[in-house]
Amino acid sequence: MSERKQKTGGIKVRRAICYIVLILISAFCLFWFYILFINATRSNDELGRGFTLVPSTHLVENFNNVFHSSIPVVRGMINSLIVATLTAVLSVYFSTMTAYAIHAYRFKGRKAIFTFILAIMMIPSQVTALGFINLMRDMHLTNSFIPLIIPSIAAPVTFFFMKQYMDSNLPGSLLEAARMDGAGEFMTFNRICLPLMGPAISVQLIFTFVSSWNNYFMPALILDDANKRTLPIQIAMFRSADWLKFDMGQVYAMIAFAIFPVIIVYLILSKNIVGGVTAGGVKE
Repeated sequence: MSERKQKTGGIKVRRAICYIVLILISAFCLFWFYILFINATRSNDELGRGFTLVPSTHLVENFNNVFHSSIPVVRGMINSLIVATLTAVLSVYFSTMTAYAIHAYRFKGRKAIFTFILAIMMIPSQVTALGFINLMRDMHLTNSFIPLIIPSIAAPVTFFFMKQYMDSNLPGSLLEAARMDGAGEFMTFNRICLPLMGPAISVQLIFTFVSSWNNYFMPALILDDANKRTLPIQIAMFRSADWLKFDMGQVYAMIAFAIFPVIIVYLILSKNIVGGVTAGGVKE
């Protein structure tokens, strides 16, 4: 009994330590969001005086300045939503389909294709940016969302995560049973595979949406029209304004405005994120 009590006590102590560490880490992560929203309530003069944890009274004024500036912020929000949503949905769907093909079928060159896709992960987008921009210019696709959405469908990172998840949670016997029952390949994928991949899909939707939403490099090279620019470009335009007209409170309000959709997407899909990450990282 004494040994059992000692083990139980040791487990409780370790659990308490884990909770304390997690609370501290969570507080540290959320602290910067708190500072962001606090600074969004302060004027440019107040921000120049230094740091404070107490909110001010200029939140409405800052947001009013943002929405009545020469930069079409609402249009930028719509543009970012279109690009990020379509990128996330198409990338996750077709990456899952590619992972399904590698997982479910046995054919020559399967391992070589898998290795090739993973090798693409090592190539940074900056290396191919110049050639990509020239290609889009030759195809007359600049100032269009197409170059930001269609190429992102080929997402090696998403493919790899989905492949690992399938190896852990999608047995081949289940697919064979569906085929024996007369289900076609697309029906098997859409009706059986996708529902089982729910946690992993939620995780990758969050990651892909946030990555596309925060993307500044490629949209800045592709989009020149003021009505086509996304929010990261507009935030950079606020920060690069003339010094006499520069308003840091307005910049913080703009960043706070831009982060709300990301928080909403995370809250909607976050219930599956722990299970998806855990299962995707373990192979039976």
